[in-house]
Amino acid sequence: MSLLRLGSRTITPARPAVMAVINRTPDSFYSGARTLDDNLAQDAVQMAIDEGADIIDIGGVRAGYGDAISAAEEILRVAGFVEWVRDSYPDVLISIDTWRSEVADAAASGGANLINDTWAGHDPLLIEVAAAHRIGIVCSHTGHLPPRTDPHRMRYGRSTRGVLDDVLVTLKESASRAIRAGIDPASILVDPTHDFGKNTRHGLLLLKHTEEIVALGYPVLMALSRKDFVGETLGLDKPEQRLEGSLAATAVAAWQGALVFRSHDVLATRQVLDMVASIKGDRQPSRSVRGLA
Repeated sequence: MSLLRLGSRTITPARPAVMAVINRTPDSFYSGARTLDDNLAQDAVQMAIDEGADIIDIGGVRAGYGDAISAAEEILRVAGFVEWVRDSYPDVLISIDTWRSEVADAAASGGANLINDTWAGHDPLLIEVAAAHRIGIVCSHTGHLPPRTDPHRMRYGRSTRGVLDDVLVTLKESASRAIRAGIDPASILVDPTHDFGKNTRHGLLLLKHTEEIVALGYPVLMALSRKDFVGETLGLDKPEQRLEGSLAATAVAAWQGALVFRSHDVLATRQVLDMVASIKGDRQPSRSVRGLA
C-alpha cells in the first residue's frame, strides 16, 4: 500500500483522506457545491474541516461545458481564497483544481500543497510548477480529450478491459514524467478520472479493478462523488439523488486500496472510509465495549 506525503503530512491506510470539494464557481454540476460567494465558501471550508476533511480542493472553473473563464479570472476566483484557507487553517492540506500552470503557480505561492490536474497534462508546465514549489501533483486520464469537453463514443480497442489498460499505461507514464521532473514519488497521486473521457461502463470497469490501479505503486485518488456514471447506473438524473451510490462506490474503491476520495459529502464519506479501514484491520474501532461490561 502506497503512502501519500504532502507537506509535513503523511496519509496512511489507517486514515484514508477525504478531499472536500470547494468550487469557486456559480455553475458546478452539483448545486450544493456552488460557492463563488466568499461567505458561502468560507462556511463550506469550516464545515468540511469539522466533518473530517483532510484536503480542501479548490477549483475556479466548472469541469464540463460552460462559460469561458480566462486564466486571469480563474486566478481571481481561487488565489486569494487559497491564501485565506492557509492563513485560517494552517494545518489543513490544500489542493488546487486546475489545468493551467499560471493558476497553479499562483495557488502554490499562496500555500497550496497539491495540484489536482484533472485534464491529464494538457498544460505540460504544470509538472514544472509542482516541482518548483516542491508540492504534489495528480496524474489523471481523460482519453486525450481537451479541457471542458464531454466524452462521445470513446473507444479503447476491442478488449473488454481496453479502458483499464489505457488508464494503467497513461498513469504510469505520467507519474514517471513527474518523477523525472523532480517531484517526490510519494507526492504523486494517480486518478483514473471517472466520467472524463469515459462512459458509464468504463467507469464501472475501472472501479471493479481499482486494485490494479493501486498496484502501479502510487497513492490512488478516486473522484466518484455524485458523478454521471453513478446516476446512469442507478437511473438517477439529478446529482442530488446520488449520495448512496457514491458511497457504495467509495467503499468498493477503499476496500481495494484507494487512498484519497474527492467528495461533496465529507461526513458520510469519512464514516464509510473509517468503517472500511476498520473492517480491513487498518484502523482500530473508536471504542469496543459491547459484551465486555
